[in-house]
Amino acid sequence: MVKKMVKLNEQEKKQKAQEENKKKVEPKEENKPIKVNLTLKDLETILYPLVTEKAVNMIDLENKITFIVSHKATKKDVKKVIEEAYGIKVEKINIIRDMKGRKKAIIKLKKEFKAQDLATKLGIL
Repeated sequence: MVKKMVKLNEQEKKQKAQEENKKKVEPKEENKPIKVNLTLKDLETILYPLVTEKAVNMIDLENKITFIVSHKATKKDVKKVIEEAYGIKVEKINIIRDMKGRKKAIIKLKKEFKAQDLATKLGIL
C-alpha cells in the first residue's frame, strides 16, 4: 500500500511539472518604453499630453493626439520635436489657445501610424 502512495505522488509530481511547463509559455510582449532623444529645448517645447474626454475621442476616431505646448512654440517646432522624439510622421498640426490660456497642439498622424498606440505608450489610455 505504501508503494501505491509513492507512485501517486510521483504521478502528481509529473502532472505538476507538465502544468508548469505549459504555464512557462513565452510571456506576452509588453509595450516597450519609447526611446526618446530629446534635448532640453525640446522638453521646453512640448509640455505634456492633454487627457480630456474630447482629446481621447479624437485619438480613437480621428487619429489625432493633443499636447499642451509652450507659448513660444510654432507648428514647425512641434512637428520636428514630435517626429524625432516618438519616431512617427505627422500629417497636420493645428495650434489653438484655449480659455485657460494654454496653447494646444492637435497633431494628426499619418495613416500608417496609430495615435492610439502612441497614447498607450505615453500612458494616456
